[in-house]
Amino acid sequence: MNMTIRHERIADIEAREALLDEAFGEARTRKSSERLREDRLPAEGLSFIATEGKRVVGTARLWNVACGIEKSLGQEALLLGPVAVAEDCRSRGLGGALVRRAIQTARKLGHGAIVLVGDPEYYNRFGFSGEKTGALWMPGPFERHRLLGRELKAGALDGARGMIGAAGRPVPTPELAVVLAQDRRAQRRQRVA
Repeated sequence: MNMTIRHERIADIEAREALLDEAFGEARTRKSSERLREDRLPAEGLSFIATEGKRVVGTARLWNVACGIEKSLGQEALLLGPVAVAEDCRSRGLGGALVRRAIQTARKLGHGAIVLVGDPEYYNRFGFSGEKTGALWMPGPFERHRLLGRELKAGALDGARGMIGAAGRPVPTPELAVVLAQDRRAQRRQRVA
């Protein structure tokens, strides 16, 4: 069956989350990278889903971050991850295709750099290295040799130092009045049923 890579849709969320749980287990929510994604939306236009038929079999998303929290030192960048592929679809090049699509789209959108925490043996082939990430650190425990970066524009990570911090769009917080009204309507429907 053919696989397709496309932009993520709202209808993909449940399947994406199940795929991530399958790939990484409960430990995924305890990773330092997750601290940078909490309560944030992915970077605009940079959430990808791979499908086989109607089934979600892969995901890759990019998040806005600042490489160095101090405003004078912080370079804007993207954080790649998590990248996951369904177990029965691995070793078919899908993960690589998702990473390449993410890099190409980020470059087209004018972003300067991408950072990630991952296996150097895997990500080196996409141009990621630890060459310019040595003075950066994550908000929590991480393995230094796994913090990698790739410039999309020459010099985008020059001088990057300090903690990598969350940036970008926060998840919208619903107004309390709206939530309470929805709850009251749901309670009325339950009483009628």
